[in-house]
Order: sequence, then C-alpha cells, then structure tokens
Amino acid sequence: MVKIYVDPGHGGSDPGASGNGIKEKDITLKIAKKVQQFLGEYDGVQVKMSRTGDTFPTLTQRTNEANAWGADFFLSIHINAGGGAGYEDFVYTTIADNSKTGKIRDHIHTEVMKKNGLSDRGKKKANLHVLRESKMPAVLTENGFIDNADDVAKMKTQSWINDVARGHVNGIAKAFNLKKKSGGSSSSGSKSSKGTYTVKRGDTLWDIAKDHGMTVKQLKDLNNLSSDVIHPGDKLKLSKFGKPKGDMKTHSIVDYLKSIDVNSSFANRKKLAAKYGIKNYSGTASQNAQLLKKMRG
Repeated sequence: MVKIYVDPGHGGSDPGASGNGIKEKDITLKIAKKVQQFLGEYDGVQVKMSRTGDTFPTLTQRTNEANAWGADFFLSIHINAGGGAGYEDFVYTTIADNSKTGKIRDHIHTEVMKKNGLSDRGKKKANLHVLRESKMPAVLTENGFIDNADDVAKMKTQSWINDVARGHVNGIAKAFNLKKKSGGSSSSGSKSSKGTYTVKRGDTLWDIAKDHGMTVKQLKDLNNLSSDVIHPGDKLKLSKFGKPKGDMKTHSIVDYLKSIDVNSSFANRKKLAAKYGIKNYSGTASQNAQLLKKMRG
C-alpha cells in the first residue's frame, strides 16, 4: 500500500497569494481534490488530504499528521506570485538530485510540464517547513503565477485544473509504479474498460470522454444524452474504445474537431479556446494553430 499525503497550500484565514480575482487557497484545493480523485483510479493507494475545505491547518499540523500516518510521499500544491510566470517545483535544500526524492520530483516535473501549458522555471531547492519537517520524500509544486494574466487565464478553467492534477498523478504513478484498477482508464488513455463514472463538480463531457478514451459523441450516445449538460452525482456508462487521436495530419482545427466528433462551430471553438487559456479568440490562424496544439495534447 502506497500512502500519498496531499497538501493544498494555505486555506481558511490564510488565503495565500491573490490576484486577478482569485485566491491561491481556492486553486490549490481544486487541484488537490482532482489529484485525490485521479489517484483513486489506481490499486494499492491511500490518500490523505491536509484539508478538504476552506480550513487552515498549521504547517506543523500538516507535517505531524503526515509523519504520524506513515505517508510514503508528501505533495504540497501551491500557486506562485511575485512578477514571474510558469511552473517550478522544490525539494529540500540537502536533497540530492539522484535520491529517491529527486527521482520522484523528476517524474512529477516531466509529467506536469506535458499538461499545464506553462513555461518551465526549472527544478529548485528550498528550506521550506513541509519539505524540511516531513519524514518521507516531499515535493512542493508552484503551479503558475497568480499575478500573471496569462497564467491566471489558465487557472480559471476547469480543463487546466484537471490537466495539472493529471500531470501530478501521472508523475506519482510512474515514480511508485502504480497500476490502474481493473475497469479504470490507463494513464496514457489508450483504453477504457466497461464501467461507470460518477460526475464530479466541474466535470465536462469533454473532460470525461478525454480521460476515458472516448469521444464526446460516443459518451453521449452510450448514455442517451441529448445535450452536453451533466450534473455532479450523475452516473455515466463507459465502454471500451481506443483513445480518439483524431486526424493528426490535418492543420485545420475544424477538421480535427470533426475527426473526434466535437462541435467545430465558431461558438464552440471560442469556448474551447477559453478553457485552454487562449484569450480573445477570434478565429485567427495563429489562435487556431494554438488551439489545435492544445487539443491534441
């Protein structure tokens, strides 16, 4: 059994950094809850959260709880501020790059950078409480800058939250050699076994279809859905389909969307652009190329 302690930074009376209408404590909690959800797809994993709501456990309470629980890994999730841009992560100052902690961080860094669409600020070290006082390998991630308009545009989309969380989980899964549960989707998304999925708050049909190797049309047809509206608690049927890669040769976002059975109208492309942090979408060639790259992953 692998025990993963997930720590959404700040909370309660401590909002963390703030800017552009959002607070760090809220974004870290959203990412952490998705990390918890996605880790539930794997066998032999237990997850404990330092907080599941808008509360503020002290730093000492967080590390004491993780230590007493016997966690195998401590993940602390944060959002940055201070005039920069991009993603970076930290281990304690004395940690060697080739240590177990260093290798876990390498996996997380690589997988998060595949997903988050942010610039890479590198792998760093710092004398931070949660890294210093935890008895197990610990990594703290800084997922974009809350005072950077481009980074924040991504933070405000559920698709980015999902992708960042998935990157963290993919890295943890590789570091600990975790295996998917029978009936779950593979970390590469190549196949999905028959089963059901319970809709979580913030999910969209596109997110669910993408994570479970289906097209939106396949998911809607299987569940007799006449619209894209879903609600938390809804149970959706899943089935075995190869992950829809779409037309990987086309240079047209319209043709690509058609190839994966997604509405290719301008209105829907504008919604997708907003989800992926492309501001003021008007259908220009450069915006369409950027959206195509984002959609292909």
